[in-house]
Amino acid sequence: MHLGRCFALIGTFVIGAVLVGSLAAQPPTSPAAADPTTTSSAAEVDTPAGDAAGDVPGDTEAAAEAGDSKSDVVLPLVTLAVGIGIVLGAIIVLKVNAFIALITAAIAVSLLAPTPWESKISQVAKAFGSTAGGIGIVIALAAVIGKCMLDSGAADRIVRAFVNLMGEKRAPLALMGSGYVLAVPVFFDTVFYLLVPLARSLHRRTGKQYLMYILAIGAGGALTHSLVPPTPGPLLMASTLNVDLGLMIMIGALVALPAAFAGVLFASVADRIMKTPMRPLSGDPEPEPLKDEELPSLVISLTPVLLPVLMISVNTVLTTIADLNSKAPIVAADVQDWSRLQTALASSEGVGAHLRSKLATEQQAALLGGTLDEPQQTAVLDDLNRLITGRGKVYDDAAFLGTPLSATAKDLLGADQTRMRQAVRERMNRQLIVDAVGADVVAPQDWLTSQRKAANWSDLFGNPNLALLLSTLIAMWTLAKQRGMGRAELAGVVETALMSGGVIILITAGGGAFGGMLQEAKIGDAIQTLFETDSGDVSGKGTVFYLSLGFAIAAVLKIAQGSGTVSMIVGASMMAAIVDPTQLGCNMVYLATAIGAGSLMGSWMNDSGFWIFAKMGGLTEAEALKSWTLMLAFLGVISFGVTLLLAKFLPLMPAVS
Repeated sequence: MHLGRCFALIGTFVIGAVLVGSLAAQPPTSPAAADPTTTSSAAEVDTPAGDAAGDVPGDTEAAAEAGDSKSDVVLPLVTLAVGIGIVLGAIIVLKVNAFIALITAAIAVSLLAPTPWESKISQVAKAFGSTAGGIGIVIALAAVIGKCMLDSGAADRIVRAFVNLMGEKRAPLALMGSGYVLAVPVFFDTVFYLLVPLARSLHRRTGKQYLMYILAIGAGGALTHSLVPPTPGPLLMASTLNVDLGLMIMIGALVALPAAFAGVLFASVADRIMKTPMRPLSGDPEPEPLKDEELPSLVISLTPVLLPVLMISVNTVLTTIADLNSKAPIVAADVQDWSRLQTALASSEGVGAHLRSKLATEQQAALLGGTLDEPQQTAVLDDLNRLITGRGKVYDDAAFLGTPLSATAKDLLGADQTRMRQAVRERMNRQLIVDAVGADVVAPQDWLTSQRKAANWSDLFGNPNLALLLSTLIAMWTLAKQRGMGRAELAGVVETALMSGGVIILITAGGGAFGGMLQEAKIGDAIQTLFETDSGDVSGKGTVFYLSLGFAIAAVLKIAQGSGTVSMIVGASMMAAIVDPTQLGCNMVYLATAIGAGSLMGSWMNDSGFWIFAKMGGLTEAEALKSWTLMLAFLGVISFGVTLLLAKFLPLMPAVS
């Protein structure tokens, strides 16, 4: 196909997106879509007994809602189809550079998204920058670490120790086990960066099974990343579904283990079928193997790998301990003036009415009645604490209009709500309630406990960027010492590594921008609407139905918008609203692992993990789709199967309170 036709086809996609987006951007006419910042809207929406329909007749309102529901589903799915068509067509058919294809798709999807025209392009850059900010430094430093470890012989030293300890035949199991364990406290991408140099050195030694080695690392790391806390996705699932954290760790690891061994088996088969070569990442040839006496010691060689793992793990442990000792719930001693608290919550409009509408009917009636007695006060606090610790939304633009917010509340509201840790969310909710009623009515949370102070210090030293910087310095020092390099030679090595890392950062951030725009297009909401409509009355359906529904919802969300963490969080929130724990037939932990298994499905070009595997492994997009994407789907199915077996034979039914 001629180059001009390529540009014409991509341009047609973008122009079509502009035209469809202009239709989608027409201002809504239904009362429900009115400006939420107006005072009258706040009063209508937030009064407990308020009628959202206003003066609209019931039949007319139902018809309007049905029409809105269809448009809320159709346009996002059309947008998803356009995005998929651009990415797959540009990369696979037209052979366009992956970065250009992803940014083009992100802009097209953004043009179709229901967002203001003035921000449609800037939000693409914002999503790109957010992804690059999260992984850019880590990828750049990891590229330098890998290059220095290869050139100094440190990677060779570790691989030879592996082989001597376990034998060449068990090397894939050693790499899988390393990824499986390290991805519990450390993010998957960091684990993969750190272990890929070992896989490359192992291939240089054995001359075979390169694809099997990198797939083994990916299998171990992806499974625990999706199933075992304290990784954010599983941690938030446990919180949303009210699963004991220790039980989630134990069952998540138990579900992931057989799937990890199955992943090694898949990797072996894929390696025999595909015969993928190990390509130089920077365009330079791989260095020749060195003699044993020319290699650095094992301790020095391991330090760049183990040091960041140790630093990040300590931070994870201290943060988890601090989060488990949350002081967010309001106790009786925190209420300094019950009369003023009742007056604030009994307000007929604004934030007081909004908060009261979130409480149980009995507590609403008590607040509007006479003076609260002690049992009523306890009941009101219990309801407020359920609001603080739950996944419900405390903040509302209209309700909080005119309420002075503290700096803490503003900062937390501006953070990424989807990926927020539960303890931080509870802090935000508590602070919002304090801002609403007054710090002299309800005392602010004691956030800086002794455990939190320790965790704050560990946040500095356990930050992956700092941890990998220290590892980079050690790897550079080792290379200079072992090879007798001067500063100019060492700078040349670092520059070569950073050039290869820069390409990976661009493509990975481009994938993040594409996934972010799919989220802006409300594709997750559309899928949620479809499942809510199709599921109907799910009462009494049984264990297999509920677990299968959770798996399917997470899988569709992952395929649609690319983020496994988002698919886990949204899937868990949806299933928490559908499932009655007493009717599930097994412990809710299995619903969490079913959702986590679903989040493994469909890792393709809108998933940053896909690009990390492809580019750090030196694979083409087609090779990554045939190996990585299929392996994760296989792991998802195996994990779901193990979940079903454990739910039947080890249901762990909780005591009904």
